[in-house]
Amino acid sequence: MMKAEKEGIIYPSYENKKAWAARGFRDGIPIALGYLAVGFTIGIAAKNVSINAVQGLFMSAGMVASAGEYAAVMLIGSAAGVLEMITTSLIINLRYFLMSCSLTQKLDPEEPFWKRFLLAQCVTDELFGISSAVPGRLQPVYTWCAGIVSIFGWSLGTVLGIVVGNILPDRASNAMNVALYGMFLAIVIPPAKKKLFMAGIVILSMLASWLTTVTPYVKNISEGFRVIILTVVISAAAAVIRPVDEESEAAS
Repeated sequence: MMKAEKEGIIYPSYENKKAWAARGFRDGIPIALGYLAVGFTIGIAAKNVSINAVQGLFMSAGMVASAGEYAAVMLIGSAAGVLEMITTSLIINLRYFLMSCSLTQKLDPEEPFWKRFLLAQCVTDELFGISSAVPGRLQPVYTWCAGIVSIFGWSLGTVLGIVVGNILPDRASNAMNVALYGMFLAIVIPPAKKKLFMAGIVILSMLASWLTTVTPYVKNISEGFRVIILTVVISAAAAVIRPVDEESEAAS
């Protein structure tokens, strides 16, 4: 299989796993830096509910999701039951089920189940973004390596937040959350600038997301379910209006 090129970026051939691994580690570094900042603020919240560094390390390594982990920390602080914590985390993080399903469609049909299972552990908003940008088939090792670096940054940030977080002023620690949003915008904006239709979908998604927070009845739905509803409706509409030619996409 020949090397693929997309928007001026040359990707390795599918069979060259070492090159994909190196690219995954490289592309995971900026994500890890963003996660380090956000994990730091999670660590501060965790320390305030008496979670120690070891507990925070395992918590962050097992659930790389800012909203889900923050909710879990708050529930721990309020002495909520295990069932309540599990249910809340599942609802908040339901969008990752959709992302996982989407990424499996980019894998070679011959890939075994265990590779798909491990890929699901590496699904976050940002990792999904860079993995979806890969032209043609997705080499799992790329997402795995990007995930290893990213999860390390997230876990390290949490531990640092627990150990030294309280020495920073509140404004400084809260401002670190902006890094995650800036990083995600850096993933979305470049392809949107090159494709007018994609830019329109991004703007429409942002507007629709805001509307769900102010619309009566709809705003009472949990954040996780709102994200799923918007994802399904908008992506389905985009697929009908502008279907993707898989053969030309794989060759691009």
